[in-house]
Amino acid sequence: MAEKILIFDTTLRDGEQTPGATLNVEQKLLIAQQLARLGVDIIEAGFPFSSPGDFAAVQEIARVVGTASGPIICGLARATKQDISTCAEALKPAHRPRIHTFIATSDIHLEHKLKKSRADILQIVPEMVAYARSLVDDVEFSPEDAGRSDPEFLYQVLEAAIAAGATTVNIPDTVGYITPAEFGALIKGIKDNVPNIDRAVISVHGHDDLGMAVANFLEAVKNGARQLECTINGIGERAGNAALEELVMALHVRRQYFNPFLGRSPDSEIPLTNINLKEIYKTSRLVANLTGINVQPNKAIVGSNAFAHESGIHQDGVLKHKRTYEIMDAESIGLTSNQIVLGKLSGRNAFNTRLKELGFHLTEQELNRAFVRFKDLADKKREISDWDLAAIVNDEMQQLPEAFKLEHIQVSCGDHALPTATVTILTPEGQELTDAAVGTGPVDAVYKAINRVVDIPNQLIEFSVQSVTAGIDALGEVTIRIKHESGVYAGHAANTDIIVASARAYMHALNRLYFALTKEEIALPAS
Repeated sequence: MAEKILIFDTTLRDGEQTPGATLNVEQKLLIAQQLARLGVDIIEAGFPFSSPGDFAAVQEIARVVGTASGPIICGLARATKQDISTCAEALKPAHRPRIHTFIATSDIHLEHKLKKSRADILQIVPEMVAYARSLVDDVEFSPEDAGRSDPEFLYQVLEAAIAAGATTVNIPDTVGYITPAEFGALIKGIKDNVPNIDRAVISVHGHDDLGMAVANFLEAVKNGARQLECTINGIGERAGNAALEELVMALHVRRQYFNPFLGRSPDSEIPLTNINLKEIYKTSRLVANLTGINVQPNKAIVGSNAFAHESGIHQDGVLKHKRTYEIMDAESIGLTSNQIVLGKLSGRNAFNTRLKELGFHLTEQELNRAFVRFKDLADKKREISDWDLAAIVNDEMQQLPEAFKLEHIQVSCGDHALPTATVTILTPEGQELTDAAVGTGPVDAVYKAINRVVDIPNQLIEFSVQSVTAGIDALGEVTIRIKHESGVYAGHAANTDIIVASARAYMHALNRLYFALTKEEIALPAS
């Protein structure tokens, strides 16, 4: 068989470490199911020891998504017995479980973080890898901050890890420090100097602090890396991770260039990854909606401007021949033109059938809620597109149980009027409270009125509105992020009325904050 590049998705682990991107178990499961449809080879579902919530999420993903025909389900663990045993327990339901254990190897980490010597690391690594291997057949080992580690010491650590049973060795550029040429040379050095490297897959993990993560990975592929650890939309710690969609499409569009590095003929049409390209855009949208981390318009591959042409010269060229200014088709990532598929007379069965065609598989309860939303939208909007349907479903599927429920909202505003909002909210105790407030604008008034009822101090740090489709009757998607001393919380909602969407998004974020404050969890930071 032709050699392929394995795609290791860490959206649910490293991606969730993006400030404000905390996901609950149900949301993580939704993303994991979509990642399986996308065709990723490995899903890093979380860090089980870090909190009971993460343990539950990894366990549920292992049970539901980690089937015989599904991807490998991986959990992260520090190189300690307690971490590793907890990880193994969470992964038990998976058909193909993988424990990913790590410990730092750079001198700066050894001295200032671990307070350990190189000799200590050479003792810990084989012991902990062997322990992990006694619990599962598939073990990945990462020398954290490998990009700043002494190569000779790194070779020793990797050799010991493989000898102890590691089936994959991951080389992380933990702080996004390395350059493409350096990363390529590091991978080549590992291939040339680790005697038993043929017994393990070389993987790479990297951050985008200097904007070079994707370039680093592609250089690593040329030098022997065969697993890429990445996230949807490039989310993650600080400046984020290498973006899955950029890596996969670079390997697809430029496969003639990369084929020889995998021992293929330059003209080979065999895909370099197992990714279903047409699921890329849908996955990007789902992750953006659930995490509250919007994709910037000029983002490669999945940004709203990625296939847009403003320049007259570009427009003229594309009209004459698409390849003049487009190196790939929007359709290849599942970004099709709007299709008018349903209207207000459409029934529940037609609605459900179309959702399945779009890749959405809803429970009976989710379907009922989404159908009510669809009928409401159909009364307001004559033409319903696939993107409208996706927005409705994504909005419904990500809602938390409502501790505080928005019952009613009314706004008065104008160029010579004082923006005023009245809201009615049902509290967790079952009380129906109504209050009003004046603001600098209608949304500000709504938020102030809500704050008078939901007395949880917070600071609004981000507010964005996006149109789902073109047209004056388009659905508006509102994403907000609020800050509290306990963390950052995101909210999302879609509605033809952006004031209503704004209110619901704020309630969504407040409910997240409320549940976080009332639910006790022990959280440990992941590297």
